Amino acid sequence: MLIQVLKSKLHRLRVTEANLDYIGSITLDEDLMEAANILPGERVFIVDNNNGERFDTYTIPGPRGSGMVCLNGAAARKVQPGDIVIIMTYASLTPDEARSFRPIVLFPNADNRLD
Repeated sequence: MLIQVLKSKLHRLRVTEANLDYIGSITLDEDLMEAANILPGERVFIVDNNNGERFDTYTIPGPRGSGMVCLNGAAARKVQPGDIVIIMTYASLTPDEARSFRPIVLFPNADNRLD
């Protein structure tokens, strides 16, 4: 049996853009993706602290050091630039693996950068 456990979390990022005229996904600063061990195309779960929306999409790397957090396509309707979001990934592990697994939890600054 496998269970879903938190793999990584980017806590309290500020949405920098919402681009409705894009095919879909979330564009994230590649530095944030690497630090959180999030791969291009990986499924992410997003919670908007401002309006309570919860949804999932996939990642596209954005420019390094840009602090970019851009929701694209239909997801752009669920956020506004300036909203605070939490981005999470999950992994499928056996219960034995899950007992010793430690997720990556990061707290970027107000500019979406890691100090």
